[in-house]
Amino acid sequence: MIIGVVGKPNVGKSTFFKAATLAEVEIGNYPFVTVKPNSGVGYVRVDCVDKEFGVKCMPRQGYCLNSTRFVPVELIDVAGLVPGAHEGKGMGNQFLDDLRQADVLVHVIDIAGATNEKGEACNPGDYDPAEDIKFLEVELDMWIYQLIKKGWDKFSREVQQNKEDPYKAIARHLTGLGIDEDFAETVIKSLNLGENLTEWNDDTIKKIATELRKRKKPMIIACNKIDLPNGKENFEKLKAEFPDYIFVPCSAESELALKEAAKHDLIDYIPGSPSFEVKEGANISEKQQKGLEFLKANILEPYKTTGIQDVLDKSVFELLQYMAIFPGGVSKLEDKDGNVLPDCFLIPKDSTALDFAYKIHSDLGDKFIRAIDVKTKMTVGKDHVLKNRDVVEIVSDK
Repeated sequence: MIIGVVGKPNVGKSTFFKAATLAEVEIGNYPFVTVKPNSGVGYVRVDCVDKEFGVKCMPRQGYCLNSTRFVPVELIDVAGLVPGAHEGKGMGNQFLDDLRQADVLVHVIDIAGATNEKGEACNPGDYDPAEDIKFLEVELDMWIYQLIKKGWDKFSREVQQNKEDPYKAIARHLTGLGIDEDFAETVIKSLNLGENLTEWNDDTIKKIATELRKRKKPMIIACNKIDLPNGKENFEKLKAEFPDYIFVPCSAESELALKEAAKHDLIDYIPGSPSFEVKEGANISEKQQKGLEFLKANILEPYKTTGIQDVLDKSVFELLQYMAIFPGGVSKLEDKDGNVLPDCFLIPKDSTALDFAYKIHSDLGDKFIRAIDVKTKMTVGKDHVLKNRDVVEIVSDK
């Protein structure tokens, strides 16, 4: 699971990334602070199943607080994109190629309109953040279009001459985007295209590029700097203008401040929580106290969250529609080392017991015999469709 963090320069993208991962990255109030992609680990929230079994889990990866499981996901933060990125402006082609591996994109925008199209600071309200959404759609579409068009004339003629299956051919042509034969067929048929590739013109290929972008690079909009003037008004306007997107009000600086304060034992704070508690005896300066009070009054009280955790959760569970599945045993929930419910896997909706077996290890999939729903103690077959938060024991031929 890889989440790509994208957007133009100077909108708080690197601050968002650091707030989500606490990775050490350079942050500055000027364009192109990030040149090479940063990689780090963030977490998505899952209601842990430990409380249902009356045990305390011991995660091998991630952590669990008050029966809220934080499951790790990888984030990559690429350098800021500018209009014309697909033509190489601002090293745009390189940055776009860094996103090939991403399963979902988080588009960080300055919702207050305090950053112009070049990534330069301006007065809040001087720029319309709707333009950022439009420009990124165009850049991604043109990037994919160029990938399709590369060697297209020769490729399409050969496919036609050799009477090759067009869906297999397209999958082979776009293997870098993770396109398989079934996916290619779904996209082509959804656009009612003919199977003769030599008859596809530029407009046809651009339509394919747009459809591929929507399906392969789904995007959620992180509306950063929501506390600045015009932020709330622009947020409501964009939701009405782009009803197909998920918008989340955010303050990356606030989340980063809270996590840093918690890291230094000044406050108790669970990511995504609507509140925090100052620790008894914490040595907090007057400046820090005022900052926490401002944050509480302007972010947490009106929005119930800084938004950063919500973006990650919604990216995985709402946009990608993944679910969390726990390996376990009917007779015991511990692994060989005594760790209770040590693992939690994120897998696509409608995955089967066999899919889950392969997710754990290829040998379990190859030697699959049956699975057991640990909550109900019922035996299920390989085609049994799993539900979010299932606990599953895989029985294999050892």
